[in-house]
Amino acid sequence: MSNSEFPYLHGFDETEQNRLREQARFTEHTVYKDINLSEARDILEVGSGVGAQTEILLRRFPELNITCIDRSDKQLASAKKMLDKCAYAKGRYNLKSMDATDMEFDSNKFDGGFLCWVLEHIPDPAKVLAELRRVCRPGSTVYITEVMNSSFFLEPYSPNVWKYWMAFNDYQYDMKGDPFIGAKLGNLLMQQGYQDIKVDTKTWHLDNRRPGKRKEFIDFWTDLLLSASEQLLKENVVTEEIVKEAKKELKNVSNDPNAVFYYSFIQAKAKVI
Repeated sequence: MSNSEFPYLHGFDETEQNRLREQARFTEHTVYKDINLSEARDILEVGSGVGAQTEILLRRFPELNITCIDRSDKQLASAKKMLDKCAYAKGRYNLKSMDATDMEFDSNKFDGGFLCWVLEHIPDPAKVLAELRRVCRPGSTVYITEVMNSSFFLEPYSPNVWKYWMAFNDYQYDMKGDPFIGAKLGNLLMQQGYQDIKVDTKTWHLDNRRPGKRKEFIDFWTDLLLSASEQLLKENVVTEEIVKEAKKELKNVSNDPNAVFYYSFIQAKAKVI
């Protein structure tokens, strides 16, 4: 399936591919704090993209082998180029172009599953979770990390950032994605027959207590938001003026001595029975 068949909010160019890798490294500590795949040997990573999370998984769990699936050949090629440079990754990963709603694997093949920032982009997340359960062995653990975009808060008040953010989320809905899917993971996993489901809220709350880290996160978030600006402008869901003013507001927030940044995401852990 070609990239043109599933428009991706952030695009597929090299700048975006590098941003995804930087995002993975920047958020690694929080995302992986409660992830333990040390007993797994052969897991499936769904929506592996440019291999940003794959690299982290292989580095953190040296006994792990990963089969990666993604619909974008361009992202998979980028992942291979990057992973081929990692000595510790050699012989431990397999990249496949595949639709996650119709996996070409036998049942009970893997002993774990991993998804990170993936289901938000998929029109039928329940089908993905059903397929993941089918291809994982009984007793396997799956980890799913997802967005909860209604949690975003920024101080000082930045009206053009909010206009842009709402357009960002509305456009994702128009593409049959779900920018609020994190809060629904518990229900989705229960509906697909998973057991021992644990759902945690992970929060970044930066204020005057950590001014250096606060500025880092606001600048990181600015890059994330603006990575979608070309697509949003192309689809006429935001104006050049909104983008220009949002950039100014984000810069002002980044430099404000009393700024506040807040965002929560959701991480689920569940067993295949």
